[in-house]
Order: sequence, then structure tokens, then C-alpha cells
Amino acid sequence: MKYWLVKQEPNAYSWDDFVKDGKTDWTGVRNYQARNFLKEMKEGDKVYYYHSNIGKEVVGIAEVTKEAFPDPTDTAWHAVQLTPVKPLKKFVTLADIKANAALANIYLVRQPRFSVMPLTKDEYQEILSMSK
Repeated sequence: MKYWLVKQEPNAYSWDDFVKDGKTDWTGVRNYQARNFLKEMKEGDKVYYYHSNIGKEVVGIAEVTKEAFPDPTDTAWHAVQLTPVKPLKKFVTLADIKANAALANIYLVRQPRFSVMPLTKDEYQEILSMSK
């Protein structure tokens, strides 16, 4: 199993919207590296849902339920299907992540423009422990 973080502006598609829909195709990724990350995602992988711009915080846990397929908004790109699992009890802010030395090398800190990024198991677990 691999671990991921996806970013979305909550005024465009919030965690609550995601939960209401019950699943979503993660479309519209137009960065080559982020596309490559989408192609690496496998069914059952765990995914943190991060609200960008407004809030700047990890708000929930999702799961990959369909591996990479042609993005229906532009078939030259890829998408995956995600399903919400549960909200975090305590949201983990970007400031909290930046203040945690164990998370100093995650893409959210080093390459914050990516909308899809991998996490190590240890990074995933660290964020999970911060949410309790």
C-alpha cells in the first residue's frame, strides 16, 4: 500500500462536497509529475484530503477505489476515483506540518504546487497522530 495527499480548494470542492457525493473522479490534474503520481496510485491506497488556499489543512482520509484511467475532461491526462473514508478528528494545518521536523521533507513543504503527492508510511502515520 502507498500513501498520498491530494489538494483541493474547499470553495471549489470541499471535503463536505466529497462526502455528500460519496466518491469522485479526481480529474483536472495538469502537471506532468502529479499525473505520474496519479498513475502510481493503486486501489486501496490511503489518501489525505487537504484544503488548499482556504484553511490550508488536512481534513480527511480517502481511499483510491479505481486506478488511473483517461481523464474524461481531457483524455491526454489521467484521473483516479477516490472515496471518502472519514474526517480527521482534528484538522492538521500547514503551519503544524511545517513545525514538525518529521515532516520537513514532504512534498507539501518542498513542492507545494503539486495537487497530488506521495507520502511515506511514516509521514502518513505522523499526520494521523497529529490529528488525534
